[in-house]
Amino acid sequence: MTKIFTRPAALSMLVVLLMTPASWHAPQAAETDGGGQNAGGFPPLGIALEGYPYPYEVKLFPITRKGQDLNMAYMDVAPKGKSNGRTVLLLHGRNFPSSYWAPVIATLSGAGYRVITPDQIGFGKSSKPVFDLHFDELARNTARLLNSLDIEKVDVVAHSMGGMLAMRFARDFPKRVDRVLLTGPIGLEDYGLYVPPVATETLIGIEAKVTPEEYRESLKTRYNLTLPDEELDPFVWARTGMRDSAEFPRWLRSFANSAQMVLREPVIYDMPFVKQPVLIVMGENDHVAPGKNAAPKEMQAKMGHNAENAQAIVKKMPHARAAIFEGVGHLPQLESRDEFDKVMLDFLAEPWPKPDKAKKPAGNEAEKTRDTKLRDNKAGQHRPSGSPAEAPVTGEAATPEKAKK
Repeated sequence: MTKIFTRPAALSMLVVLLMTPASWHAPQAAETDGGGQNAGGFPPLGIALEGYPYPYEVKLFPITRKGQDLNMAYMDVAPKGKSNGRTVLLLHGRNFPSSYWAPVIATLSGAGYRVITPDQIGFGKSSKPVFDLHFDELARNTARLLNSLDIEKVDVVAHSMGGMLAMRFARDFPKRVDRVLLTGPIGLEDYGLYVPPVATETLIGIEAKVTPEEYRESLKTRYNLTLPDEELDPFVWARTGMRDSAEFPRWLRSFANSAQMVLREPVIYDMPFVKQPVLIVMGENDHVAPGKNAAPKEMQAKMGHNAENAQAIVKKMPHARAAIFEGVGHLPQLESRDEFDKVMLDFLAEPWPKPDKAKKPAGNEAEKTRDTKLRDNKAGQHRPSGSPAEAPVTGEAATPEKAKK
């Protein structure tokens, strides 16, 4: 059963959620069995998931950043049957490769949508750079990919960390986004208010010791997933299968850098300013809160109230609503597929809300103050030179109108 929460006289609501690192305590070290499989019984993988199957053809978009030649992997799936002329961009979570979107891709393609599903730089089959990762740069990379495909405007469906990226993409490139659906998003709270700074080397040391068995258990307990074990296997394999790779240290650093991005770059202050229609689909049992185990005990109880946070943030957004899925954890699109598909397709088919000139962003003064400090001072350090907040994407348009030229 789905509970719908809306802002009075508004069309929709937003919630952003992200994947927490599998474990913030020190788990036991993984071992190989000497027979070409790791301790979880999975075949070995490369750090760009070489050897891991994806449901559709994977293409590579070349990007050069900070002196490194990188590849951004993506799937481009055409509509089945008659096209409706629209494109949906799917944005993955931190702990899952984009292959997990397969059922959603099939649903959207069958409904006439073209579907673009990238692995962001640092994830999945894309390159794993050792420099810091930032949401602004991921948004710019996504815009560059869309430019290369001659796609001017998209509907966005995003999960977990992808929800944080979706909010930043909608803020930085508003003319390129028609509407946004967030499923199990993280980022509905500012984790930096609760979690003290954690050294990247500490994160690397913790992640290096996570075993397949521990990660499987975290999917069940930390993410409260209701999926059977066989449906968890692909996630465990993708997360732990590269441990015997000679490049595993590179993967570890890139993954730790992505955790720092989540903890240090909140998007909750962006959300009241997102003008597009937004729907948040949240499982009532989704309590993911990145960094929670590193927070003081008195702060931990305040974190991860994601359904409640979703219902609260809708009141601050111009055109947003939240749908709370009962009995569901962090993966509504897989745990409750039929219900999710219906909610998603209905939302994408809705007309845009009528303009309401009286509505303005409703963030409180404390949020506005922190937002100003963050984006002018701290976040300014995170924004790469020439980021969308400062200038268009170099050599490519930051807006559809310029992209045509």
